[in-house]
Amino acid sequence: MTNAALTDAAFSAASDNAAPLTILTPPHPVLRQKARLVKPEDVAEIQKVLPGMFAAMYQAPGIGLAAPQVGLSMRFVLVDLGEKETRDPIILINPEILAETDDMTVREEGCLSLPNQYAEVVRPEKVRVRWQSITGEQQERDMDGLLATCVQHELDHLDGVLFVDHLSALRRNMILRRLAKDLKRN
Repeated sequence: MTNAALTDAAFSAASDNAAPLTILTPPHPVLRQKARLVKPEDVAEIQKVLPGMFAAMYQAPGIGLAAPQVGLSMRFVLVDLGEKETRDPIILINPEILAETDDMTVREEGCLSLPNQYAEVVRPEKVRVRWQSITGEQQERDMDGLLATCVQHELDHLDGVLFVDHLSALRRNMILRRLAKDLKRN
């Protein structure tokens, strides 16, 4: 791709012809590691894996996917709340939350690494996020609603945190046992 074609939408569209990457499930150790910062020399590798990551996310189907979920311990995530006809992909490299509201919201969350497992999670209602684009430009945006929840969920993955870690130990263990049973059956 030329530099002009290095858009989030172009990588998303390239997923139509890409093999989906495998999404890891617990107890894979990469899911519990703190991912390292993306360096400039990593960008070429990231560009190669993005179509396969988007393909995996869309096939699942999901609205977010973090690099550790496909075995890459690097700080970048994908988010797309759009439908197939109205894709709205965002690639966030080295993202960080700059601010969050005191107002909290409860939303049911699931995770592509914990298929068919859901629970209500409490998170800040609004966040301000800074990240680098695939072309290295600094981006900053206020996010609320489902986008804020999704981005917080994906950024948790970069620190080795799963959504079940926000639950009580009893609830977390129930979900992880049920997941292990489901994965063994399949």
